[in-house]
Amino acid sequence: MMDQLSLGLTNLEGLSFRRDGNGEDTPATEEITNPQSTSPRLVHQSSRTSIYRFQDKGIKVRLGGNLGDPQPQQWQVDRLSNEQTISRYLPLSCKRREVLNIGPFDGHPVALYFKWANGITLKEWMRKVQGGTPGVASFTVTQRNYNETSHIQQNHSRSSSHNESAIDSNLLYFGNIGHTTNSALYTSTIKTPTPRATDDLNVRLRAAMAIAKTLSDFHDAGVVINNLTTENVVLDTFEGDYVATFIDLSEAAIFRNDAPDNQGGQKSVDDMAAFEKQIKQEDLRSLGTVLNQLFRGFQDDSASQSVVRDNTDVFACDRTDTPSKTEGEDVRRKRSKPTNASEGLPIYLGSLISTLLLTDSPASAVNYESAKDVYLDLKTMLENKSRCFRKTDLDECMVESRLKLNTDLFYGRRVQISMLMHLLNSVFMRGNQPSIATISGHPGTGKSTLASQIKKPIQDRDGFFIEGKFHKSSCPDTVLSKALNSFFGSIIVKGSFSGNMLMPLRWRIHDAIGSGNNLLMDVIPNLRKLMAEETSTVQTSSNGCTLRSGRSHAIPTSSHRLKFMFCKLIGAIACKAHPLILFLDDLQWADEITLDVIRMILTDPDVTHFLLLGAYRDNEVSLSHPLTEKLNYLKEHGKDVVPINIGPLEKECVNTLVSEALCLPPNLCRPLSNAIHTKTGGIIMFLLRFLKSLNDEGLLWFSLSSQRWEFDLKKIRVKEISADVVQHMTLNMTRLDKNIQMGLKTAACVGSNFDAEILQKTKKDDDFDMKTLLEKCVEDGYLIRIDGSQQFAWAHDQVHQAAYELIPIEKRELFHLLLGSRLLMKSSSSELANMLFCVVDNMNRGVNLLESDDQKHELAFLNLRAGESALSYSAFHTASRYLITGLSLLEHDSWEKNYSLRMRLYDAASEALYVTGDFSRLISLVQKPLKLAICFDDKLNLYNNLVRSLAASGQMDEGIATCLRVLAQLGEVIPSTISLESYHTETVRIKTMMQGMSDDQLLSLPVITDTCKMAAMQFLNHLLYQAYFAKPELSPFISFRMVEMSIEYGVCNITPFAFSVYGAFLVSAINDNEGGYRMGRVAMELMKKMNAIEIIPRLSIVIYSMINIWKEPFQASLSKHLEAFDIGAHRGDVST
Repeated sequence: MMDQLSLGLTNLEGLSFRRDGNGEDTPATEEITNPQSTSPRLVHQSSRTSIYRFQDKGIKVRLGGNLGDPQPQQWQVDRLSNEQTISRYLPLSCKRREVLNIGPFDGHPVALYFKWANGITLKEWMRKVQGGTPGVASFTVTQRNYNETSHIQQNHSRSSSHNESAIDSNLLYFGNIGHTTNSALYTSTIKTPTPRATDDLNVRLRAAMAIAKTLSDFHDAGVVINNLTTENVVLDTFEGDYVATFIDLSEAAIFRNDAPDNQGGQKSVDDMAAFEKQIKQEDLRSLGTVLNQLFRGFQDDSASQSVVRDNTDVFACDRTDTPSKTEGEDVRRKRSKPTNASEGLPIYLGSLISTLLLTDSPASAVNYESAKDVYLDLKTMLENKSRCFRKTDLDECMVESRLKLNTDLFYGRRVQISMLMHLLNSVFMRGNQPSIATISGHPGTGKSTLASQIKKPIQDRDGFFIEGKFHKSSCPDTVLSKALNSFFGSIIVKGSFSGNMLMPLRWRIHDAIGSGNNLLMDVIPNLRKLMAEETSTVQTSSNGCTLRSGRSHAIPTSSHRLKFMFCKLIGAIACKAHPLILFLDDLQWADEITLDVIRMILTDPDVTHFLLLGAYRDNEVSLSHPLTEKLNYLKEHGKDVVPINIGPLEKECVNTLVSEALCLPPNLCRPLSNAIHTKTGGIIMFLLRFLKSLNDEGLLWFSLSSQRWEFDLKKIRVKEISADVVQHMTLNMTRLDKNIQMGLKTAACVGSNFDAEILQKTKKDDDFDMKTLLEKCVEDGYLIRIDGSQQFAWAHDQVHQAAYELIPIEKRELFHLLLGSRLLMKSSSSELANMLFCVVDNMNRGVNLLESDDQKHELAFLNLRAGESALSYSAFHTASRYLITGLSLLEHDSWEKNYSLRMRLYDAASEALYVTGDFSRLISLVQKPLKLAICFDDKLNLYNNLVRSLAASGQMDEGIATCLRVLAQLGEVIPSTISLESYHTETVRIKTMMQGMSDDQLLSLPVITDTCKMAAMQFLNHLLYQAYFAKPELSPFISFRMVEMSIEYGVCNITPFAFSVYGAFLVSAINDNEGGYRMGRVAMELMKKMNAIEIIPRLSIVIYSMINIWKEPFQASLSKHLEAFDIGAHRGDVST
């Protein structure tokens, strides 16, 4: 396909040319008869050669020293014989003028007979291409027979009829196919659209490929041309493309693999390879000259050769005058004035031509070794126009010889991409159940970049892509909430959803999580904005049993509620019209809660059109790792976990990467890319950093003379580098300016993502310049600016780690402590709230250096604030870490000192440990404050968490004993054993108390106000649950006491459950079905009145499984059980 610039054939008869004194072809004066005449006719004549045409044959005669002298010199005869030898030696696949024989002609003793063909010389083709006016290619041609260089061997597959019709000379030109005429003289004007620059370059590239292909065929056949010029190359078209034929083989030579050496023996393989490389160099240099003329438009060799000479001299200067960088030096290469060897051409193409022109030059570090490599590089350029044509002019980085690399480069991975696209199609087409795929590989292999390749395809199909990343040093339990918050924020800010798309999403979310779900909306603030709900409109019950008042944080009953809500939210986002892909990176650092959420989502039958992509480092995940255990669980339960493994890049992919980064043809990059691959192992992040370090050290530079990237291959090959990418990057960072190094150290301590304002507060006046630091780090690929804001993130975890390694191990604690202290002192109270975690994290790492008690107490208080803040975001693991650190700071103080701070830390820590399920640690933690707390009220919250932990860990007897002790302290003595007599006594007493009380009276009971009795009701509730499993004989007695306290002191949220248990007792123990049914009805009404939604699961089990079943069929209450299950899952009550 020739696009707008195509090739055409125009039959021209009777046009002959001769060579003038300057070597140009000019029309001859001889009149020529019809080509079908029976006698030979002269079609070309010069001082040394005459060409005759006889039907479909040509005759070449070598003349003597004077024009018309029939006696040629011996060297001329030898050249004719050599042309015959070469022509007959070459296989048919080589496009050359086919020699028939040598014999006398018309008084000449020696003449070369050859087969006539059609075509146009490259020189004439170039003249006509450059001679047309914009938009119109105008050629006025007198129809004459053309000279010998206007002919090209016809392709052997053409039919004889085509040869008959096109037997006269034809011209190839840009434009449409011209009409033919038999008149002796005609003018042809062809109008074509104005060609774009890339169209023109495309056609020239095709012509160049044809020339390089033919030269490659010659070399493969063991023949060198030694006379490759624009006059000896003839172009023709075949099947929509160019074919190049070489017509003057008089100076060609044959080199054979079996040729003996000077001593008569066979040459070694190495000697033969060196010989072939040397003998081909002249042809390759000539090819460079021809291509230079082809693309730059030189009409004679002298102009091109002058460019070669100038280019070689300046290029050598550019190499020799510039030393390599040494450690600690900032060496700038002398920038020579660029010549025009490749000026105006795409840098990729200019590099190819300048390399050919400098073949075998000592100034060139790398050369082409074969014409086939040239052909392949030209073909690559034609097939990848957007990549190879993208740079024509030099940018600032090139002028300054600074290599600029992207960090999200993607190469190869066809198998992995195919697997991802198959999964994506499955999510769209079927999607009846959630899917999971894991991307595993070593650090820096491109796992995240692979996952990002699926981002655009799913968004183009109206799907959603949510991504989160775990960090080794950050809070893992906030990753999922931050990812969802970012997703909802993008919807709000960008307005990517139209009204008819946004409303269904809101409805789905509302149906899934309900309205007023403070827990989820506190964790995901942008969800509240999306749902347009205000905190003040949420109705919550105020009649709960609170053990300690005035706490600044509210803790859910268990982490299961949060996990369930995340699961339902994901299920609401994903739908058939908008499938969802959730990508979680670095799962090896994920917390247990997030892994449980993943398990719940993937096993939830209500979640459809969902794909989880999880990336992790396989060298950090063992068989006992929590991630492995969760994946095995999914497999055991029938989930198909699709493993996608990523290894190092192959050599060819590395070569493509280097080629694109340097705008160099692939075959010129191969020696460099092979060396890089060997040293980096094909780890893409490693090789990018290594490539950048070569530029920094002066082993890779941009030459203004040749206008291409050059490199010192010998020094690169012997360069020693660390096998660890982190160590390698750290070493490179040590070569930076000291101020930049200080900035990198500081940024590494601030976190994986940070705001420029925070970094500004960490520095002293002379540490580093903020603007210079950030610009340098972004330019060098260490940092990434997030959406053009003042937010920055490290390009990779290992880049972050490399910067951190700049800090000597023995100084790290002090560095962290100083940085955290500096942030604390420079921040206002409002600013401190935003950077609290950063301050506390850094100061905690230097905690061993604190000496004064005041410093420790202050840091303990900061840890309390950070822990409570983490609890409010449901980051329970992170909260427990802060709170326990705060307690450790008070470990050696007397108990009375900072008593309030200590108790707050114990309270919050026990709650965090309970939610995370670390029961053994909780039980151990609370023993000391339970013994040393000043008053019993201060112990209640600790006892509450202790009792729940004992129950959750199966220690029911210990839990019952603890509850009985606490109740005794609260004035409610419950015997550990119940005799039959006491049982009957209590039964009669409670029944007597309930007699005469109507339903309205029970529903009108006041709300309890005595905090002590309120706490007692809470522990009676705990005791009732544990006694049901461990001591069931205690259950009726406990329920009697709860009903009695509700009537005497008032009701609370637990009272409906107490009434229902009492009703179950009436039904099962004394067969009072009506009394039990009545108590169940009262319990349900009281629950509704008090809005005690959290007790619905337990209440429903008792009422519909133990009471109503005696009056109604079980099927009648099935919907109530399902409703109770959903509420229990939403509220985190899974104990029922």
